[in-house]
Amino acid sequence: YICDPVLGDVGGLYVPEAQAMALRDRLIPIADIATPNRYELEFLSGSSQLDDIAATVRAASKLGPSKTLVTSAPAMLAGSTGNLLVTPSATLLAEHRIIERPPNGLGDLTAALFLARLLAGRPLDKALQSTTASVFEILARTAKRGGDELQLETDAQSLSHPMAMVHLRHLAPPGTDQPA
Repeated sequence: YICDPVLGDVGGLYVPEAQAMALRDRLIPIADIATPNRYELEFLSGSSQLDDIAATVRAASKLGPSKTLVTSAPAMLAGSTGNLLVTPSATLLAEHRIIERPPNGLGDLTAALFLARLLAGRPLDKALQSTTASVFEILARTAKRGGDELQLETDAQSLSHPMAMVHLRHLAPPGTDQPA
């Protein structure tokens, strides 16, 4: 089961703390896949200052689920952000440029697309890259139109056949210090 822990973002929690703690203590431990943003990962893991990839990988690998996909993760390319997938045997980073003032809903869309691609039989790296490309493309098109809400019906083609290029990196698996 996939758990998208919709708890909060940079501004703090937007659910009562008791609800966030119950999600952390009861739902995350039984998830096969968790899809927190970086702020949610900080709360769920008890970590703080996840400002670099190594710290984010450590926090994600200790979260519990066998697959943790961290959205709004630190990136290696300047002016970029990423989706970081951490499993016991692989760490993958899909990066794209930052678009200022993104609308809400990108994490929800990422979780849904990633799960759909896995259920369709895509390998982890292809599922991550395609998911990130779709979400980035929809985000870029929304920003270009000056929209403050995702317009999925307008950008439906981007969901199934994204044209955006994202950079995919295979990083060292959790617990190793050498490059993958």
